[in-house]
Amino acid sequence: MTISTMDAPGIHSDGPSASGFPGYGEGAPLDLPGLTPDQATSMLARWRDGTFDAFAETLASVNNCAHPIRLTGSSETYDLASGDLVGTYASANAPLGVLFRPCGNRRAEVCPACSRTYARDTFAMINAGLVGGKTIPATVADNPLLFATFTAPSFGPVHTHFKNGSRCHPRNRDRGARCEHGRPISCMARHAEDDSIVGAPFCSECHDTDSAIIWQWHAPELWRRLTIELRRAVARALGVTESALKKHAAVQFAKVAEYQARGLVHFHALIRLDGPDGPGSPAPLDGHALAGLVKHAAGAVTYTAPPVDHDDVARLLRWGKQLDVRVVRDGHRTDDPDSPLVPEQVAGYLAKYATKDANSIRSAESQRPHLAAMNARCHSLAMRAMKHYGIKNGARKADAKKSDPVNPYDLLGKWAHMLGFRGHFSTKSRRYSISLGRLRRARARYAEIRAAAEHNEQARATLLDLGELEAWLLADEETTLVIGNWTFDGIGWPSPGDETLALAAAARAREYDQWRAQTNNTNR
Repeated sequence: MTISTMDAPGIHSDGPSASGFPGYGEGAPLDLPGLTPDQATSMLARWRDGTFDAFAETLASVNNCAHPIRLTGSSETYDLASGDLVGTYASANAPLGVLFRPCGNRRAEVCPACSRTYARDTFAMINAGLVGGKTIPATVADNPLLFATFTAPSFGPVHTHFKNGSRCHPRNRDRGARCEHGRPISCMARHAEDDSIVGAPFCSECHDTDSAIIWQWHAPELWRRLTIELRRAVARALGVTESALKKHAAVQFAKVAEYQARGLVHFHALIRLDGPDGPGSPAPLDGHALAGLVKHAAGAVTYTAPPVDHDDVARLLRWGKQLDVRVVRDGHRTDDPDSPLVPEQVAGYLAKYATKDANSIRSAESQRPHLAAMNARCHSLAMRAMKHYGIKNGARKADAKKSDPVNPYDLLGKWAHMLGFRGHFSTKSRRYSISLGRLRRARARYAEIRAAAEHNEQARATLLDLGELEAWLLADEETTLVIGNWTFDGIGWPSPGDETLALAAAARAREYDQWRAQTNNTNR
């Protein structure tokens, strides 16, 4: 079944550039292969009952979201300065009689459209801290900036894919050697990246999976201690006390977490040094001096993890030896050693990983048995801790004593689906750049202006000062107050055909974004 993109939901002309997009026009329909009878029937029903245009308008308003939130009710908007009522809205007046709002999920596996919005926001946030813009001064581009990758330690040899085609673990000596459990300790294969064995331990009994999970559980604490130690290192380098550092310099960062094939995360981080007057003020150290301090701090950070139960031991946790710290403006990309590392590429690299999480890992568990085994091991450790500490999900058991220690692994079972990682996948320091909340608020304000202009010819003819517009969109203060009375009506589209069209339109919109980016790069 095919649908013309001239009428497809979410595919709209953005001016002259859209006319050159190969996926736009009567000759480039949306392809919908493998439709189920229910999907096809519900799609045809939209045309028969005359609601397709209303559905298309609704889908465009939620930016092709796959699982929108449905609300019923009404709201009133008041001007904060005068107290006057400036607008009203009721879901009964919506095209489909219900208010649809994007789900906002950042995971690409859950909602491709909303995850792209999240990635664009993350890119804008990170890029502003690199080159300025979005309330951040352009002089920030002159401050020392590092791109660092912090990894987990080794908990035993695992099968590995090498981009240069090297063998997994050749071990030139004693190729026939085996571990105490009778399994080979070498591998002469050249594994493909999607090989299910990549990341799997050579021997599941030799591999310290428990320690790997405990490290992952406490990885957020290691990161917190790293930021503290780095600030202390900068203070020592400047010859000042830690409490007086803010009068001389400020360390800012943005980081994302990425899962490796072995199931453990590593952190990609941008680390910037500012002067005492905020982003863009001259820094007292250069990038190479800052890189040395980051390496020292990473090596100095440790954390003693408490045992799971009586049969367990305390573990001294630290970062892995594979630490990569590069000065952005003098370094090279981690994925292509021959290509210069530029700020925009770093921002795009981090934004891409901000939309990924354990969903991609969980979807591969059936193909990668070692990940499913790690998931099961998380539940096992959580049960052991519950029996030992007498606490489950924050509530003490009936026979627990008040003197019993707090269970540090209380929620490990809850985060087993994340293989024990409980931290945020995308974080930043307070003054690195603009917040995601302000970017979302700016988008909502822009949508209000655009909607008003569509229904007001005079507003469409009014010339806008772009500088003033940006300042208003990104302003912290609110000028209106919205009072609403809403009732949750459900999640998702009313029919399976609607969701199918949403996913197809999101895929075509993604193709258009990629085409536009490639066209812009070619025309530069």
